Amino acid sequence: MRETTPPTVLVVEDDTDLRQIITDSLEAKGFAVAQAFTAADAYSRLEGFAYDGMVLDLRLPDADGMDVLDAALARYPQMRCVVVTGWGGVEEAVRAIKRGAIDFLIKPFQLVQLAQILHVGISETRLRAENADLRAQLGDRFSVASIIGKSAAMQHVFSALELVSPMKSTVLIQGESGTGKELIARTIHHNSPRRDHTFVAFNAAAVPEGLVEAELFGHAKGAFTGAINARVGRFELADKGTLFIDEVSSMSLALQAKLLRAIQEREIERVGESKSFKFDIRLIAATNVDLRKMVKEGTFREDLFYRLNVVPISLPPLRHRREDIALLAQHFVQKSCKNNGVPLRTINQSTLRALMDYSWPGNIRQLENAIEYAVAVSGAEREIGPAMLPEDIRHPDRAGAIGPVTIPEEGLDFQIVMSQIERDLILGGLKKTGGNKRQAARLLNLSRTTLIDKLHRLGGSVSAA
Repeated sequence: MRETTPPTVLVVEDDTDLRQIITDSLEAKGFAVAQAFTAADAYSRLEGFAYDGMVLDLRLPDADGMDVLDAALARYPQMRCVVVTGWGGVEEAVRAIKRGAIDFLIKPFQLVQLAQILHVGISETRLRAENADLRAQLGDRFSVASIIGKSAAMQHVFSALELVSPMKSTVLIQGESGTGKELIARTIHHNSPRRDHTFVAFNAAAVPEGLVEAELFGHAKGAFTGAINARVGRFELADKGTLFIDEVSSMSLALQAKLLRAIQEREIERVGESKSFKFDIRLIAATNVDLRKMVKEGTFREDLFYRLNVVPISLPPLRHRREDIALLAQHFVQKSCKNNGVPLRTINQSTLRALMDYSWPGNIRQLENAIEYAVAVSGAEREIGPAMLPEDIRHPDRAGAIGPVTIPEEGLDFQIVMSQIERDLILGGLKKTGGNKRQAARLLNLSRTTLIDKLHRLGGSVSAA
């Protein structure tokens, strides 16, 4: 059982010995059992408690067991009822199934079988209830109304979401890093006819280029060095649902060609296999760069661009929706306080002015990190003041200030110098945060995945430092 509370069962049986045997057997299997020996006793118990299941003898001394079954299911439609009857009662047992019982057993029956029937039936009911609750929570979280924003720019986004979500069309979400592209993609999925199927997110920039194809399309065992087992790709995982490919602009031209073919043919082949797999997905792609410009430069395929750009949605940077900053800040304060189990903080007007004056190059992600930092350092204070904000927000004129580089007469190697500056900045960020990559990324206004990618590229010189 998924829940920790034991499943409850009412045993309605007029035979005292059999009733006790059934009770003892079910209790040994982890059920909490109540007993009733007449219909009147059963009615009384059903009025006071919602049992998960019931074992019901169809022949009772004071009433027809069918009437008890009808009354129980009318009050508790989710109750799992198993009817038991003596020899020759098959017809009435079948009738009970038609009226809502999940199974019937003819005396004498196997007690293990009864416990198994109840276990499966109650587990399925609880699982359906949990799934319904989860769908309701997801529906609330990813409803268009749950996205925060009152600015004119966001109103255009809301209108686009309401129009495109019910459709099957491919969507291209364009926006700077940190503007919430994945949130928008999930909102489209959870407001679409595919909401009951899987949403699969894939960040093309967070995976080494040599593994992107295998991650997307899957691979056979032994397809390449390290492919110890066969693997299902993201396209197969997202079948019947939605596949979200973030940072699609980072894919090589060769991979773009394979992605284009998959979209056109609606089928893929795992790496190392010749057998094709037909899929049914809705594709949502996202980019933080201008794909039209990349097409002109020859770094992004024009035919793939038009395949992806069926319904474009542009997310405005936070600096273009300043009227939303106060709303977002209050939301992130509530979220951070709840997640960390601390009393709710408020934001004073001076702090809000400082937040609205800042340019937010990292957009919403940077704002959320700044608020989480402010909540963390607020201590016993119930009000967040400007002094609690990160230094780069309090003093934006100092952010990124690096001393001038002296160019010697003989010149210098630009790439080496830039690599050294990048290395020093990353080392400084990691040192200041005690090696915490998430906090270091925040200090450097980078996404965590970008920082990790840079660490990989810089290699041992950083990791060994």
